[in-house]
Amino acid sequence: MDLDLSEEQRLLKDGVERLMRERYGFDDRRKYRMETPGFSEAMWARYAELGLLGLPFSEADGGLGGGAVETMIVMEAFGKALILEPYFATVVLAGGLLRHGASEAQKSNLIPAVVEGRTKLAFAYAEPQSRYDLFDVETRAKKDGEGWVLNGTKGLVLHGDVADKIIVSARTAGGVRERGGIGLFLVEGNAPGLVRRGYPTQDGLRAAEIALKNVRVEAADVMGDPADAFPVISRVADEAVAALCAEAVGCFTEMHAITLNYLKTRKQFGTTIGSFQVLQHRAVDMFVELEQSRSMAVYATMMAGEADAVERERAISAAKAQIGQSSKALGRQAIQLHGGIGMTMEYSIGHYFKHVTMIDTLFGDTDQHLHRLASLGGLFGQQAVHP
Repeated sequence: MDLDLSEEQRLLKDGVERLMRERYGFDDRRKYRMETPGFSEAMWARYAELGLLGLPFSEADGGLGGGAVETMIVMEAFGKALILEPYFATVVLAGGLLRHGASEAQKSNLIPAVVEGRTKLAFAYAEPQSRYDLFDVETRAKKDGEGWVLNGTKGLVLHGDVADKIIVSARTAGGVRERGGIGLFLVEGNAPGLVRRGYPTQDGLRAAEIALKNVRVEAADVMGDPADAFPVISRVADEAVAALCAEAVGCFTEMHAITLNYLKTRKQFGTTIGSFQVLQHRAVDMFVELEQSRSMAVYATMMAGEADAVERERAISAAKAQIGQSSKALGRQAIQLHGGIGMTMEYSIGHYFKHVTMIDTLFGDTDQHLHRLASLGGLFGQQAVHP
């Protein structure tokens, strides 16, 4: 397994990190957050100009033909900057559904608009009762002539309040918790019968609650087999988790750097607090968590495209569990070493901690992924041992 970046990947890394340093400081982020959509439309246009919105899509579909490594590079840089724009929701999550589940006609219609920054997407999968189970779907899609009619409720739709199109998972057959009988439907953001209520999440991003009442979807807007979409959803969710792990590593990197700088400059008892050995040990503990998370994020990236679903799920769950544990351990140290200033809205460290806490809960928290990993026989496939 080659872990070295290619020349093109190094150039991408340098370019994105430079953009973030120049255009996405903490004060810039605060200003962007006050704009009407909750993020910077100018920065979104800049991402389009640089080709970042087309990075994971194939060249045949109008993209740049990047893979999981390129996504990892961008997400880590975005994590360092705590970006507000709907890159994850549009390009990684909904974009993954387009890449793996859409027809050629749907791809040719939507992907160029996404790449150019003209269309934002969201994926509505979570429901009030579903928690982390992507197959727990009560929203119903009923056949109506050539089209379908959707009824149900979706929650925590990331950037669903600004999405031009929303990909909705809905049940076409079977019981609420069956893995079969689930379809994916493209719905206009302003479709008749669709009501969405936007709100800020705890980490400063945006999400929406969505209600669907007799929302009609034409046959051309059904993605793939309307009764067998769950394998696509599961695969895209694993790829999304790998991207979230990379974003978390970007956050961890900045949290560690900010804390070290604070230890070197904050004075108490006539000297910098970084000279106290016990605090040095805690800074080292943070570094250990960072490097463990980085290694697991790289592993998740390498395995995100694995065709064997079981092997892919093992790797993804192991990485997500590590990221979740590190977000608590590293975040706790960062806040405590900053003292009272760590909890203020005016200082960045608390915002990083909120975001990694949010990442921990997306697509399954630490306990959820440890349970999934155990049910799969552990990372290396041993048989699970039951007392």
